[in-house]
Amino acid sequence: MSVTQQYLLDTYRARQLGVPVPPAPGTHDWRVVREWHDHRRFRAVLAGRPVRGRVRRALRRWWAARSHATG
Repeated sequence: MSVTQQYLLDTYRARQLGVPVPPAPGTHDWRVVREWHDHRRFRAVLAGRPVRGRVRRALRRWWAARSHATG
């Protein structure tokens, strides 16, 4: 059964029982991504790591090590 079929079945059952209809699939996807991002930032603070610029800083270190090895 696909997600859409399950949602339609759940919607039908909810209407028959008179209870609130469940949210459509994908309704809260951005909220989940935002919460995951906030949680990662929180864990970085607890670990004493910088919250912003970690990827750029890692790329800069990688590039510097690469240029010293070749040059």
